[in-house]
Amino acid sequence: MMDLTEDYKGYTITTDKSRMDVQAIHSWLSTRSYWSNDIPFVTVKTAFENSFCIGALYNGEQIAYARLVTDYATFAYLADVYVKEEHRGVGISKKMMEMLFGMDWVKGLRRIMLATKGAQELYRKYEFTECKFPERIMELTRPDIYTPANP
Repeated sequence: MMDLTEDYKGYTITTDKSRMDVQAIHSWLSTRSYWSNDIPFVTVKTAFENSFCIGALYNGEQIAYARLVTDYATFAYLADVYVKEEHRGVGISKKMMEMLFGMDWVKGLRRIMLATKGAQELYRKYEFTECKFPERIMELTRPDIYTPANP
């Protein structure tokens, strides 16, 4: 699978993991996200290593990220999408999604899922909809799994 890199309004958007900063990704996810607050570094690193990732850099700094958990053939789950607050509003997430969903192998996936608290309108632009048969979708969720146990 070929890595893609594009310049976009002074940002570098890339699927080349060697250019991404896992420490910075962990820092943002563990302190700024609502879905993985306090997530351990080893968990982020393992997820990064076992997913197809895309990121945005500004002057070499990791300022945005997303990953597809995928079998590369039929299914993917879009996760951990973020853009640092000070870089929002210039279209970085849209460009990342355009690049990601423009890849031939991604176009061939039968199902791509995601969960979002407030970015439904962004994802509708990429043909995401509410589940057609929500009664078929189940989950096992552990929302406090990263919260340190209280003594």
